[in-house]
Amino acid sequence: MKNTIFSIIKYVYYFSLLVLLILYLFPGSLVGYFLYNNLGHQPDLISNPIGTSLNHLLFFMYLSFLGFIIRIQKELFLNSLSFLFGIAIFLELAHIIIPNRAFEFYDLFANSVGVALSFFLIRLLKGLKIIY
Repeated sequence: MKNTIFSIIKYVYYFSLLVLLILYLFPGSLVGYFLYNNLGHQPDLISNPIGTSLNHLLFFMYLSFLGFIIRIQKELFLNSLSFLFGIAIFLELAHIIIPNRAFEFYDLFANSVGVALSFFLIRLLKGLKIIY
């Protein structure tokens, strides 16, 4: 049972990583296109004063949490941290050269904070022996 759940988490992580790459590297907002028929419209998941940066924070927390869960058993936890920080920075910097996209410092900050929050949450859960 534990291996089945672990396998599902692993596949969800890799699928989510693929979705992230497609959404980030596409020249325009695919989600905006499907929801509003407008490649230039970035939707907010939750209405807030900082705009779409909250979307970035939530997605990178989710992705990082899954990544840390699947890497914690193989004791490659810190490798995963480096990878996730690297991809958070690289993907936002790529918006400088991708047409119809714009680099935003707040999004870069939100990506990094999402990774960091997941890291500390996993460390806390591991320290409390809730996960192994």
